[in-house]
Amino acid sequence: MLYVKLVAALVRTNSGNVRTFSRISSGRCRSTVASTKSKEEKEQQQQPQTSGCPVVEAQPVELISQNKTVTKTLMSKIHIDFDNTKEAYASKNNAELLRSLMVFKLCTIDLLVEKNKELMELSRKLLGQWMFEKLMKMTFYGQFVAGEDHESIKPLIRKNQAFGVGAVLDYSVEEDLTQEEAEKKEMDSCVSEAEKESPDAHQRESKYKAHRQFGDRRGGVISARTYFYADEAKCDTQMETFIKCIKASGGASVDGFSAIKLTALGRPQFLLQFSEVLVAWRHFFNFLAAQQGKSELMLLEQKLELGQLKESLTKLGVGAKDDIENWLTGEKLGLSGAIDLLDWNSLINDTTKISSLLMVPNLKSGQLEPLLKAFTDEEERQMKRMLQRVDVLAKHAVANGVRLMVDAEQTYFQPAISRLTLEMQRIFNREKPIIFNTYQCYLKEAYDNVTVDIELSRREGWYFGAKLVRGAYMYQERARAQEIGYEDPINPDYEATNRMYHKCLEFVLEEIEHSRKANVMVATHNEDTVKFTLEKMNEMGLSPTENKVYFGQLLGMCDQISFPLGRAGFPVYKYVPYGPVNEVIPYLSRRAQENRGFMKGSQRERTLLWKELKHRLLHGQIFYKPVY
Repeated sequence: MLYVKLVAALVRTNSGNVRTFSRISSGRCRSTVASTKSKEEKEQQQQPQTSGCPVVEAQPVELISQNKTVTKTLMSKIHIDFDNTKEAYASKNNAELLRSLMVFKLCTIDLLVEKNKELMELSRKLLGQWMFEKLMKMTFYGQFVAGEDHESIKPLIRKNQAFGVGAVLDYSVEEDLTQEEAEKKEMDSCVSEAEKESPDAHQRESKYKAHRQFGDRRGGVISARTYFYADEAKCDTQMETFIKCIKASGGASVDGFSAIKLTALGRPQFLLQFSEVLVAWRHFFNFLAAQQGKSELMLLEQKLELGQLKESLTKLGVGAKDDIENWLTGEKLGLSGAIDLLDWNSLINDTTKISSLLMVPNLKSGQLEPLLKAFTDEEERQMKRMLQRVDVLAKHAVANGVRLMVDAEQTYFQPAISRLTLEMQRIFNREKPIIFNTYQCYLKEAYDNVTVDIELSRREGWYFGAKLVRGAYMYQERARAQEIGYEDPINPDYEATNRMYHKCLEFVLEEIEHSRKANVMVATHNEDTVKFTLEKMNEMGLSPTENKVYFGQLLGMCDQISFPLGRAGFPVYKYVPYGPVNEVIPYLSRRAQENRGFMKGSQRERTLLWKELKHRLLHGQIFYKPVY
């Protein structure tokens, strides 16, 4: 069966790959705490940099190779002027500039944004379907959506490519459910039959249980698409849609991206349960590290001494003594005498039933116990089908030469999503980065997640791929944590999120500098973050032509960032939504809401649009037409 390889990778504990966990080449791997070097140490190692200027200039830098010999690499100076409206809007005619100005202005009017759905429905009734679609294509749809199908979007994709900007295709059709319908679907799909029959039979962590008041996962979310489970046939349909996107991306360019969401590919019950198991095992590791007096060390410096670990597990009654001995010795863990978090994560038992993965250590009883007492045969099949669909999409990405980005979702799904994505990376990222995981930097644990995953890629020798975003679920996550009673997973403020984003980004850039086996998509509309990235690339001698660092923005937004980067030779991509007008209304509604805050917070984009439009009119370019 197609899912076998992925399942085997997910649950293996006795393969050769696990043996590599204990063999770290000191010549190849740098310290996981590299990004925590003091400012003085970095200044001694790096050349002076240009600061406080919109133009980024590269300086001659010295790189230290993996064998510690010094090589001098002279980069050409890179000039990126984000005030250059001629480059930013060279691909747009005057009508498109006027449309952008009008749409962005409308997005600042609170009443229009708050009542956008009602106003669009009223317009449809008054104008009729044909005129309504014409109006939408002249305004919001034309600004933020590329077209209705794979064929109609090709001209825009070709035009953007001519100006140095690639595409991440995103079929943006969503169900237009009421809140009640969404809540019902969520509760039906996130609660197992065992829980329905005996909800108090096993005490689950509240964070990883479905709660009706947060059943509509669209609440407070304006920049991410939401899928609700209906049945297995609907998941198959959504998989086929993703396959079409992958094929279209492969046909549109030689190095395209396609984005997927795992909640579209199966019943979310499995993601909830597997997330709870992964977090429980992580907490158990933390508990054992504290017993050995190592809780104050940095995450990957916490190594459990095997002798003490066996003794602790025996006292806790977690398995028989012989089982513990076999579990923690032999070829599974090598002869290092200690295991760290990555070794620990590899110890989930191999099994034929996926539901048998869902075992958690119970510190009160001292036993490994199933998360739930029983799974139906159909629930078991649903878990396997989700893994099968993921495997199918990854293989299509490889076949079509497309890189696959797995979107991040809510924190109660994310541990499972990240683990499944990691397993895909272990299988498909052997020769080059095909699978990219998404890290939401508004999370307090973002840096730990990035560093742990990079360390695993080093040990096993595959290519690490990451997309860094600030995050899409802040308001919903905060409200849910407060209401249900668990720790808020979000950084305390926007500045803390910025620091986290730059910290994670710098660590990935350092990994690229040292090994050239990591790739990162800097997905942001924040100009300061883009400038930070360029400065770090200059310091490290990372050339844009290496195609290791990508930039990403949404279609219809921040052209003053995307196109100057593209014209300067940086790999930059627009997220390109497409779909029939009527079926992308939920997406357009979110874009209007997102732009309200974005445009109110900064007049910059409108100012630049006006500047270019006035320049063209003053120079007689009334009928300006892009040349490419």
